[in-house]
Amino acid sequence: MDNQKSEKITFPVRTEIKVQWGDMDAAGHVNNLVYLKWFETARVDYFARLGQDVVMNDDKPGFILAKQDIKYIFPLTYPDRIIACVRVVDMQSDRFSMHCTVFSQRHQRLAAIMNGVIVTFDYQKQEKAPIPAVMRQVIEALEGRPIPSSIH
Repeated sequence: MDNQKSEKITFPVRTEIKVQWGDMDAAGHVNNLVYLKWFETARVDYFARLGQDVVMNDDKPGFILAKQDIKYIFPLTYPDRIIACVRVVDMQSDRFSMHCTVFSQRHQRLAAIMNGVIVTFDYQKQEKAPIPAVMRQVIEALEGRPIPSSIH
């Protein structure tokens, strides 16, 4: 018996997206590039909930995707609706890690998992920037919990 407490994973941002006929490829399932678009849509929704402008802005730092990896679990096809869920799992001085999932409503199962690293970026100076303290507070408020920091 496992005596460890399991943390209930919650996602503060959930985006519903309709699978389009044109999302499928010659193999008869949703093309892998479409998942990248879905995760992008979920990230932009997350940023909007933060009140963060996703368009480059010269007077304040913004965010830029530095890295992402995807694990494909179950092939999706048209017709379906997916729910893309996103949460921040780690914050460092100039970046944070996001965990996203894609859930198929038609099949009632997890279809993919994405992990990404978002860097705070000063577009005027073209360099990384620290996460502003107020943005850390806004992220933690949206998440409803303190965000751990690990060193990578």
